[in-house]
Amino acid sequence: RQSGRQRERRKESYNIYLYKVLKQVHKGLSLSQKAVGVVGSFVKDVFERIADEAAPAKRSSKHSTISSREMQTALRPLLPGEIGKHAVSEATKAIIRDTFRQ
Repeated sequence: RQSGRQRERRKESYNIYLYKVLKQVHKGLSLSQKAVGVVGSFVKDVFERIADEAAPAKRSSKHSTISSREMQTALRPLLPGEIGKHAVSEATKAIIRDTFRQ
């Protein structure tokens, strides 16, 4: 224990992942720290909303893990119209890629 000092708690964020995705999508593009913070807050907020929407479906099943099916079901009312369809489509592709990678 340090004398008189409190240990700083590490703040979790999606910043490193945002940079990685950005490099995959637009190689030459960069974001300011402030912009990364805004996008990170947005990602965190959307993720929490999806998890809150998917939680009741998880409780009705006997599993303690939210599956991709519950996540997709939760996405539909949160992201209306075309953007919801694209989100589900991209999520499905990501799951398939991840499944075959393992």
